[in-house]
Amino acid sequence: MTIQAQKLELVKLILDIEDKSVLKNIKQLVTASKKDWWDEISEAERKAIKEGIAQADRGEVVPHKEVMKKIRAKYKL
Repeated sequence: MTIQAQKLELVKLILDIEDKSVLKNIKQLVTASKKDWWDEISEAERKAIKEGIAQADRGEVVPHKEVMKKIRAKYKL
């Protein structure tokens, strides 16, 4: 089922709802899902993410294969 078909199905279901409290709950759910996660995290988390991006931009990264190699050796996997 395409996303457009899913939307139409939801619209049809919503149009049949008569209970105001159910409609209110649906509205809250849809409104809450539009929030940007960036606005929901702490300033410390934002700062850490920005620093990580800056480190990556400077090339201060460790390749995934190298990290996995160290983990496997450390935990004898």
